[in-house]
Amino acid sequence: MSQPHAHLAPADARLQFRGGLATPTSGWSDGYTQANLIAVTADYADEFIEFCRLNPKACPIIDIIPAGQYESSLAAGSDIRTDIPAYRVWVDGELAEEVTDVASVWRDDMVGVLIGCSFTFEAALASAGIPLRHIETGRNVPMYRTTVECTPAGRIHGTMVVSMRPMLPELVDTAIRVTSEVPKVHGSPVHVGSPEDLGIADINRPDFGDAVEIKDGEVPVFWACGVTPQSAVMASRPAFAISHAPGYMFITDVPESSYREPAGAAS
Repeated sequence: MSQPHAHLAPADARLQFRGGLATPTSGWSDGYTQANLIAVTADYADEFIEFCRLNPKACPIIDIIPAGQYESSLAAGSDIRTDIPAYRVWVDGELAEEVTDVASVWRDDMVGVLIGCSFTFEAALASAGIPLRHIETGRNVPMYRTTVECTPAGRIHGTMVVSMRPMLPELVDTAIRVTSEVPKVHGSPVHVGSPEDLGIADINRPDFGDAVEIKDGEVPVFWACGVTPQSAVMASRPAFAISHAPGYMFITDVPESSYREPAGAAS
């Protein structure tokens, strides 16, 4: 059964988050594009942007917010410092705090990068009959740091993060077809089956988000995840950075259909 917030206009959702509501955004504002945030100071911005461009599966850029600006071109009237339900503040690569507003710590030279999020295609998956266990159980999607190295850019390096959704094997081809059409929100899965192949030691202990049940006969399906820049922050240790908290996304005004490509055109 769909929740009331599934039909909430993105601007109304952002207003609730600006007011202090902290909740994972999976299942919110169905049909609209959600985004991950990584914001770094200007001395690291070019390298982080290049890192994203070199790793488009995990880090597909959908907007860049220049230093001194706070409004995303994808969301009229938005403020990137207040309109995400939860943020993480990083100092020297370590998590310093998790808060619902970063206006007081945002620096004048910070550049914000918005990266497409897989929550965007979840309504399409559900419509195609794919179960979304984390939504069904009221949990955050499980996310894992892998041992898959991303292509480095200057000082920026790190391993890919993935999100996981379990399903029956006969549904995997449908999930691949549906998600391959939206590469700007990670596109098709990067792996199906054994988590050990990605360096995930325990599927029941995600690094971010919440564990979900994998039922008998189901297989885990993994998508590249926009938390990957946070993995890069931990590995590269810039002096200061701000990100969304995993699973707590920026909801844009852009329909998911705007990023949908015809079958065969997406990569």
